[in-house]
Amino acid sequence: MGSREPFLSAIFFFFLLLFCLGCKCIASELHLHTTQTAVLKVDASPQHARQIPDTLFGIFFEEINHAGAGGIWAELVSNRGFEAGGPHTPSNIDPWSIIGDDSSIFVATDRTSCFSRNTVALRMEVLCDNCPAGGVGIYNPGFWGMNIEDGKTYNLVMYVKSPETVELTVSLTSSDGSQNLASSTIPVSGASNWTKLEQKLVAKGTNRTSRLQITTTKKGVVWFDQVSLMPADTYKGHGFRTELISMMLDLKPRFLRFPGGCFVEGEWLRNAFRWRESIGPWEERPGHFGDVWHYWTDDGLGYYEFLQLSEDLGAAPIWVFNNGISHNDEVDTAAIAPFVKDVLDSLEFARGSADSTWGSVRAAMGHPEPFPVKYVAIGNEDCGKKFYRGNYLKFYNAIREAYPDIQMISNCDASSRPLDHPADLYDFHVYTDSKTLFSMKSAFDRSSRNGPKAFVSEYAVWRSDAGRGSLLASLAEAAFLTGLEKNSDVVQMASYAPLFVNNNDQTWNPDAIVFNSWQQYGTPSYWMQTLFRESSGAMFHPITITSSYSGSLAASAITWQDSENSFLRVKIINFGSDPVSLTISATGLQARVNALGSTATVITSSNVMDENSFSNPNKVVPVKSQLSNAAEQMQVTLAPHSFSSFDLALAQSKLVAEM
Repeated sequence: MGSREPFLSAIFFFFLLLFCLGCKCIASELHLHTTQTAVLKVDASPQHARQIPDTLFGIFFEEINHAGAGGIWAELVSNRGFEAGGPHTPSNIDPWSIIGDDSSIFVATDRTSCFSRNTVALRMEVLCDNCPAGGVGIYNPGFWGMNIEDGKTYNLVMYVKSPETVELTVSLTSSDGSQNLASSTIPVSGASNWTKLEQKLVAKGTNRTSRLQITTTKKGVVWFDQVSLMPADTYKGHGFRTELISMMLDLKPRFLRFPGGCFVEGEWLRNAFRWRESIGPWEERPGHFGDVWHYWTDDGLGYYEFLQLSEDLGAAPIWVFNNGISHNDEVDTAAIAPFVKDVLDSLEFARGSADSTWGSVRAAMGHPEPFPVKYVAIGNEDCGKKFYRGNYLKFYNAIREAYPDIQMISNCDASSRPLDHPADLYDFHVYTDSKTLFSMKSAFDRSSRNGPKAFVSEYAVWRSDAGRGSLLASLAEAAFLTGLEKNSDVVQMASYAPLFVNNNDQTWNPDAIVFNSWQQYGTPSYWMQTLFRESSGAMFHPITITSSYSGSLAASAITWQDSENSFLRVKIINFGSDPVSLTISATGLQARVNALGSTATVITSSNVMDENSFSNPNKVVPVKSQLSNAAEQMQVTLAPHSFSSFDLALAQSKLVAEM
């Protein structure tokens, strides 16, 4: 028989292997990771500094996900003019419905409105001789319920016609009508003409899913049209939902791109956004069906309101107009002249004097001073279309002649090859997975330093690793933005997309801000952007990272100042799963670092796919702390999957200005 030593050795190595595998599993379960080391050097010398464009970071608003209708536009009534069912009557009046039954009330649309551009009205015939005590009538639940709050005032406006005198009761109630929050009785004199009725309703209770009711107990016929209910406390009285505008303001946007996006194009040109039909008195606007995102808008949020919003935000307006191209049909360049004239008229509306043809319309709406429109985008994502280049040149030449200072944006990407047509800027859109976007931090490193600048007007992580707005997505996006800062000599502007989503219409995910009728929260992608809001107009400084782990890191450095102090801000993204012991070394500073006033702000979470929600809106948000060891050279630790921003206070408050 042979020796037992080989057998015993085999048993020993078998158990050793099991032990090692077990240790590996335990380490994995405990998330034990090796601490990596890295050195980040910042060259803050004035001779190597470069100023970032004042316009670098802004916001893009598109009417998608009910971002406007049922969103930032505070109108509480959905389908206020009964036009959503189309021009042919009888038509669908959704979401309006009746109070009563078919033995007591009959409602139908007809074409008797007093408004020539929206001719549909609602005829209500009360059939009952002895109507119920509460009356019969109609109600509107708004956009998935109206948020009515105790003590607040709501302004009701509606147009009514009745051949006989009638009393109407207007009420704000709970969704089933059982709770009455506000009520008023309005007499209507019998007449053949339409009457405009206005009533203030003060709520005596709070209900987040309320409805507007209009009832009567008298038999007869009443017509209704253009029924509007607006909160009295809109932002600056301009019709915007205050808490959502506040979140936009917190980003300190330098520009506002509007109103789309695909919303501008339409699936078909007949459903594209038409600026001319979205201005003037709100009662006269016909509204339109947005066939890309599949919902009706009354266009209370129109071209004028977008210009006003830009002004309210202190942001440069960027008007994206239709260039005769939709997703499914195009206007031949030979026939594009009327579209060109239409756009020139839109620019006169914005920029013309108060006594010009279209400037006078703007002035009549309450804004005699021109709006400073200096950027326009000729179409959206249309570069590959048959007539785009021909149409583009017609618009470009006409606008250049009429408004030489306006910067024009082409839909064609010039990041890797020159354009074959003139442009001041070119549009660049990217929606991709997190790993790809993280790697795109160097996307513009090799772009030509000559020619038009880039406008990265739509960027985001989406699909599998984005969820409804994950930490992982925000880290990749932050890394991408550090690359835009580095390349801000060729990148003029950038904005995330989409900005808003109504939780009841999640057509596109993820988005920066999620809301319903009364709540809102920022996704990690929103909070990530708050750490870039001081970058526009700041001084950019070159950095180097030395580490075997550098493939998982992205960083940038700027100096910026508030009203009192200057700061060196170092932003660094750890995209990997290991913690990092980081040495930050800054040279060339023109002032010493003051630990007093220096801070560290970190966005991270225990799980890279963590998201915020209505129930936990602050799960992934920036956490700010004092940086007591702040110095020209200092040691910090980066958590796995984190975005850290270190603001080092500088002793001399005029540092940035002197640069």
